[in-house]
Amino acid sequence: MAVDPELLAILRCPKTKGELELVDLPAEVRQTLAEKYREHFRDEEPVVEKGLLSRDSQLLYPIVSDIPVMLVDEALPASVLESAGGAPGQP
Repeated sequence: MAVDPELLAILRCPKTKGELELVDLPAEVRQTLAEKYREHFRDEEPVVEKGLLSRDSQLLYPIVSDIPVMLVDEALPASVLESAGGAPGQP
C-alpha cells in the first residue's frame, strides 16, 4: 500500500502549513496505532507503516491504510521516532 505521490506533494502540516516528510514508523508505534484505529475498520486490519513528519511543529501524522490522518489532535510527537532509537526522519 502506498499513498499517492501527487497527494504527498500537496499535503502540508495543518498546524504550521509547512512541508511534510515521509518517514518509516518504528514497530512499536505501528502496533500501537494499528490497535488504536482497528475499531474504524470493519473487514480488514489497518495497515500502519509510515507517517508524515512536520519538522516545524515536531508532529508526526500517521498514515493508516493509505489514508493520512491530518488532524493535529491525532498527531504524535516527533519524539516517538527518537525514543525508538533513531533521529526524527530516520527509520
